[in-house]
Order: sequence, then C-alpha cells, then structure tokens
Amino acid sequence: MRLSLILAGLAICNALLAILMPWYVITRLGVGIETDAFFASGALPQLIFLVASFSLTQVLVPLLATEDDETFRRDAWTLFLGVNGIFCVLAVILFATATLWVELIVPGFAADAQQLAVTLSRIQLLSMIGNAAVVVLWSVQYARHKFLWAELSSMIANVAGLLVLFWSLPRFGIVCAAWATVLTLALKVLMLLPGLGRWERPRWNSFVVTEGWQRVKPFLLGQTYAKSDPLIDRFLTSLTNAGNLSLLYIGQQVYSSINLIMAKAISGPSVPRLAFAANQQDWINFRRIYRHRLAWMLVLTLAAVAGLFLVGEPVLRLMIGHGGITAQNVHQLWSILLALAGLLVGGASGQVVSGAFYAIGDTRTPTMLLIITYTVYVPIKIVVFLRYGLAGLALTISVHLLVNFLLQLVVLERTVMKPPAQIKPSAV
Repeated sequence: MRLSLILAGLAICNALLAILMPWYVITRLGVGIETDAFFASGALPQLIFLVASFSLTQVLVPLLATEDDETFRRDAWTLFLGVNGIFCVLAVILFATATLWVELIVPGFAADAQQLAVTLSRIQLLSMIGNAAVVVLWSVQYARHKFLWAELSSMIANVAGLLVLFWSLPRFGIVCAAWATVLTLALKVLMLLPGLGRWERPRWNSFVVTEGWQRVKPFLLGQTYAKSDPLIDRFLTSLTNAGNLSLLYIGQQVYSSINLIMAKAISGPSVPRLAFAANQQDWINFRRIYRHRLAWMLVLTLAAVAGLFLVGEPVLRLMIGHGGITAQNVHQLWSILLALAGLLVGGASGQVVSGAFYAIGDTRTPTMLLIITYTVYVPIKIVVFLRYGLAGLALTISVHLLVNFLLQLVVLERTVMKPPAQIKPSAV
C-alpha cells in the first residue's frame, strides 16, 4: 500500500504535467485550426503507441519478471534494439506517406490546415519512436519492481519539456509543441537506458523473444483494429466546426492521464505478483490480488467522477479569457467530460481485468472481446454522432468501455473459478 501511495503521488504529478502541455497550448492559442491540426497530427502515432504499450508491457513484464540477472540483461537489450528497429522503419514509411494518410484522417480540414497537420505529424513520428523505446524500458523497470525510478524519471522529463514549451510556444508557434514532445521522450529514454544494465549481445531466438511474439501475435492486429478509435474521432470531428476536435481531445486527455495514474499506482504493480502466483498455480492468491485491486480502482474512479460533477465547471471557468477561450467553450468541454465519464471508470477498471488475463498468458480473450464490442460500437457511434453531435460521440465512447469491462470481468471470473488444472498459467 505504501508503494501504491508513492507511485500514485508521482503518477499524479506526471498526469498533471501531461495535461498542462495541451492545456497551455489551447489557453495560449485558443481552440481553432492550429490546435486542431496539432492534436490531429498525433492520431496515428498515438494509435501505434497505444497498441505497443498495451501489447508489449502486459506481455513482457510477466516474461521478464522471473529471469535471472544475466538472461534478463540479454533479453532486455534484445527487446530494446528489436522494437526500436521496427519502429524506426515504420516511421520512415509513415514520414514518406504523411500527405496521404493525414488527408484520410482529417478530410474536413482546409488545405492550409492539412498541410500544417502533415508538418506536425512528421515531427510526431519521432515521438512514436521515443514512445516505443520508453515502453520497453518501462517493462524492464517494472519486471524488476523498480516502479519509483520509472515514474520519477518521467516527472523530470515532463518538467523539462513543459519549460521548453513555455519558452518556445509564444516565440515560434505551434511547431514547438511537437518538438517539446520529442524532447520530453528523448530525456525519458536517456534516463531509463541504464536500467538495461551492461551491454549484452542480442539473442534473437531467446525464449522471451519467441514466447513474447507468440503472445503478442494473436492480438496485435486485433489491438490495432480495436484501438483505432482516435482515428475515427479525428475523422468525424474534422467535419464539424473548428475547435471541436481540440475540445474532444482535451476531454479524452484528462481521463487518459487519470487512467495512467490508476494503472501505474494500482494495476501496474500487481502484474508481476499475478504472474508469479499464476506460475506457482496459486489461484487463491491470484483471485485475491486482482479482486482487491479492482475494488480499489472502482472506488477511486467513481470518486473522481463525483468530484468532476461537483466542481468541474467552476474550475474550468478559470480558462475563460485565455487565448480567446469563451464561456461557451468551457461549458461544452465540461459537457464532454461528463459524457466521457465511462472512459475513466470502464477504461481504468478494464486495465486491471486485462492485466489479470495477460498474467496467465491469455492475450486472446481480452482482445477478442474488445474486437467484438468495438465492431458493434463503431456504426452505433457514427449514427449517434450524426444525430447528437459531439456530446453523443463522447457518450458512446463511455458506453463502449463500460460494456467491454463488464464482459471481460464476467469471463475472467468464470476462468479463475475453474479447477486449477484447467487454467493455463503463464509459461516462464
């Protein structure tokens, strides 16, 4: 519990710093074409990062957690070099084709806004590479229970990036916001890199690489499909008034930051323990760990939603007058936050449940459930958006994540209540 409280404190600082960056951008520039282009430019890199973070972290931490020091260093270097090599190649391809895919993501943008989005997207591809490196390095830290340095290094880098943004944005404009993100990630990589230990020659056919690929492979395409939601959001909001894309992004960013706090403070530290319990076939302890974490997650997220309902709009009103932000903008943002409340409750709680699945080596079940619910959800989302606009879009996002969480919970409960011999433990 003490570790969770410390991690929660650091994660809260990181979340606040992460929110401050887009918050400063819109309060300095207002909500309009420039901010829409900036937030749209991160859509595809964000999708790839989400797939990588969910896929790699949940798979690698259980595999690395029980290795001896020498094998651990060798596999850590192998994974770091391999993953970064893949993402560098991907970044080159996306850089060359940026004009094509940006136009597909935001077809409603005018020509000048699309060109700005292309420029910013090419810069953000460097962030995609940095994010991939950080995901592997976080996995290395988590597998050795070094949660504190992972969070503290992020906080230092976030402070530095924010200071650069404060200085550069008024002088050089929106392009500096993209470069500040790149700088922040570069600093994170530099500070986490020593966690790999002394150099070890990569072994591309090691158990962690082959087993990790076997666990990632069944749900890699599924995760890419199921997490393409930001692309659909950018597509739909680009067809509406200027600024709507920015407001939806800010609302999602607020809850994503809180989800990150919850994941690192509550669900993240439990993954190595769940993997160890599964490896020992101690299913009683396995159930106790994940149910305890899930209870905490539900209590805290519901309390956060209640706090938003009570004091959210008065706090947001402090933005009025900065960068041309109006009372109407603030009220619309508050409405979006209320409609997105399920993103917090369902998203954070779902991380606990999916982490329990991954700890026993089951990556297929949560992925298939997400694919099924997402396939049903997308056409409903489009219809609701066309009928009710931005608020309807936000509400469908909430409902989808809540339904997916409840389905995963039901299946997990049935799984862990089987006789121990019938449950597949994580192979290590």
